[in-house]
Amino acid sequence: MKTFMPKEADIQREWLIVDATDKPAGRLAVVIADALRGRDKPTYTPHVDTGAFVIVTNCEKIKLTGNKEETKIYQDYTGYSSGRSETKAKEIRAKNPERIITQAVKGMLPANRQTRQTLTRLKVYVGNEHPHAAQQAKELKLNI
Repeated sequence: MKTFMPKEADIQREWLIVDATDKPAGRLAVVIADALRGRDKPTYTPHVDTGAFVIVTNCEKIKLTGNKEETKIYQDYTGYSSGRSETKAKEIRAKNPERIITQAVKGMLPANRQTRQTLTRLKVYVGNEHPHAAQQAKELKLNI
């Protein structure tokens, strides 16, 4: 029995689109991370990047379960001493709603060299409009 190894020239990257309206943030992030890595394909190989491009629309309408809107804290660090700041999820949703999905997906990806390259294929937009209409994105199947 031979082992299949995908080659860089043979990788066909598809474009997938997800509407984040009323979807739980963590569960949606798992599905997006699997699609970005290519884990939803039968040709998945951990050390070869076979993933797709993922477009997320309506990111401002994502659902945070429980009391996370008030209790979840996002941390930033400037690099200077006493340069750490904490922001609640409610404020992040108002200022930069793309960050909720981007940071959740980043946390679902492994901490290795491929992660930074993989995250460049994640496109998150506020509202229903996006500039990738020419790619003819398919709907990503969600079992949430």
